Amino acid sequence: MTRRAVLGWAAAWLLAAAASVVVGVLVVGQLRAENRDRGPIGDNELIRQAQLSQDRATPDPQARVVRREITEEFGVFVVECQGVYASGVEARPDEAAGWRTVSLETGPDDDVEAVFAQERRSVEIEVFCNRGRPTVAEIERNELPD
Repeated sequence: MTRRAVLGWAAAWLLAAAASVVVGVLVVGQLRAENRDRGPIGDNELIRQAQLSQDRATPDPQARVVRREITEEFGVFVVECQGVYASGVEARPDEAAGWRTVSLETGPDDDVEAVFAQERRSVEIEVFCNRGRPTVAEIERNELPD
């Protein structure tokens, strides 16, 4: 193989690799939250309506309300969904085990969260509405410094 042919193959390989990276970045960017299994999933019209009303979330009064109690070591986080909007109803820490509520986001919003703490530990739980049902998006457990 001549030097010119080797350089041609190397240039073609680099061009193909660069095109693959660009396509991958575009696809992942396009899928956004759905690609990570987070965020509202379902009817695109409901998603569009939720995005249009960013100033203050106003649930559709016709939408069914679905309540869920999420029980973990910290206690209970009660969340309701009304369509695509989540509301943090109550945070009940397990006080007997030393847990307390640090913060509670009540919403309504596209997601709500509560933070619980026990001595040097903290747990942050985030919940969103997936097709009208409260769904845990993330539970972040932290060990606080001394």
